[in-house]
Amino acid sequence: MSRNTYRNTTLARVAQQLYQDCPNDIAIRFDDGSCISYGEAWESGAALASALLARGLNPGDTVSFQLPNSRFAVIVMVAAAIGGFVINPIVPIYRNKEVGYILRHAATQALFIPAELRGFNYVAMMEQLIKDCPNLHRVIYLGEAQDLPDNFETFDQLLESGRNQPIEPAQADPDETKILLYTSGTTGNPKQVRHSHNTLNAALDNGVDGWQLTDQDLMLMPSPVTHITGYVNGMEMPFFTPTKTLLMSQWDVNNAIKLIEAYGATTCVSATPFLKELVDACQHQGKTLPGFRLFACGGASVPAALIHSAWDSLDDCRAVRVYGSTEVPLVTVGFLEAAQRDLAAETDGQVANYDVMIVDDNGNDVGLNIDGEILAKGPAMMLGYSDDEQNREAFTPSGYFRTGDIGRLLASGALIISDRKKDIIIRGGENIAAREIEDTLLLSNAIAEVAIVAVPHSRLGEGVGACVVPAAGFQVDMDTLREILATSGLAKQKWPQYLELLSALPKTASGKVQKDKLRQSIRQQGVSL
Repeated sequence: MSRNTYRNTTLARVAQQLYQDCPNDIAIRFDDGSCISYGEAWESGAALASALLARGLNPGDTVSFQLPNSRFAVIVMVAAAIGGFVINPIVPIYRNKEVGYILRHAATQALFIPAELRGFNYVAMMEQLIKDCPNLHRVIYLGEAQDLPDNFETFDQLLESGRNQPIEPAQADPDETKILLYTSGTTGNPKQVRHSHNTLNAALDNGVDGWQLTDQDLMLMPSPVTHITGYVNGMEMPFFTPTKTLLMSQWDVNNAIKLIEAYGATTCVSATPFLKELVDACQHQGKTLPGFRLFACGGASVPAALIHSAWDSLDDCRAVRVYGSTEVPLVTVGFLEAAQRDLAAETDGQVANYDVMIVDDNGNDVGLNIDGEILAKGPAMMLGYSDDEQNREAFTPSGYFRTGDIGRLLASGALIISDRKKDIIIRGGENIAAREIEDTLLLSNAIAEVAIVAVPHSRLGEGVGACVVPAAGFQVDMDTLREILATSGLAKQKWPQYLELLSALPKTASGKVQKDKLRQSIRQQGVSL
């Protein structure tokens, strides 16, 4: 795919056209039985954009949201497009440390949050954080009005204040930055990934073409819309393509089965653990989900046996492995043909609209069937990080992105991922940076050395393990780790679930911790969370 195949349009333009052509057509369904039409998406998005502009925001300002999969997230997305704001999704599991950093780094002007979600009070968190976020002028929360500072208001209050105000969509350049996504940084704070309207659409088109999506498809989307997968395939897809979507507020396998059956969902793109739970539940319930034709999964390791099991136990479903990242979304799209079943199960998919090269430690192309670092370049690739030094490290002089993953390319165009060069743990589809947890634990006098590594997890794929060398005179147990992390502000999903005490960490001659040996030792012990 060359640059002239970009759509060269924006969400605001297509949303306005759909509002004019088919305002009553359903765009997106939700798992509570409700839906949003193109008319409501445009009218509410325009009202929200008008209200934000009236409160002093300007095109190009950053609007962040930390919302679950919901109609509110859809309206914020459309509003950002109409107002010409740069949108910044923040993963709902993030807490004070991560959220505060992102809001300051992104220079967020307005933030949308739930008042409370799954037992956590987001308003209370923002009351603590807002004083340290100099650009943040407005916090908008879902729920009833509360006695809060003037710069807090409810979603409904903001929305109603902008109703019936004339507004024209901002004239955004499709090559300009549209979205800021933060990905776990292996050397400290999250990295800001910048995508344009065009690069995001190219990622969408990779899936639409590779999976042969049509107006007969309905995409079930349990992945958070704060991830690139959920954002593109969950919220933007129905505006740019004839394929509609059904958003799940959170994954529940029995509810997923009910939704597939009730609405005729045909496809799903999500994390590996969700596929395993779906297959297991269908086998237990004696269901085969006729009409459900595709489940594309990636992230943590995808066992070949799971893919074969899905093909065998579900009537028409092609379960496939795909590969990509926030920086280079959907490098592969899987293999769908019956004759390609072994490739679907044993490889990580067919390269689609990317140039992929496998290189050795010196950057030399190793050719086919040899392991090396995976480099990728294509129209869906990010514009870059916000940090110039990070870009110098991430890109080759010829413009390829260094993925940090190890794999090999086959003559068939299939890619096989064999190892991970990046120090990342993938827990239930969420990337977790080991360095961030290590730096937090090392603040304690009780810990002399620590290495955070992935541990096999029966449901989530990978969990967090801590290999610890206690400081002289200290005893360390799981309670010790919890006490340290409880005051850190780190999301609980990043807390270790496994602890191994060592007298020393294995290291190379140059002093680098050999995490591969730690992971291998854990596997040999048969540890599984």
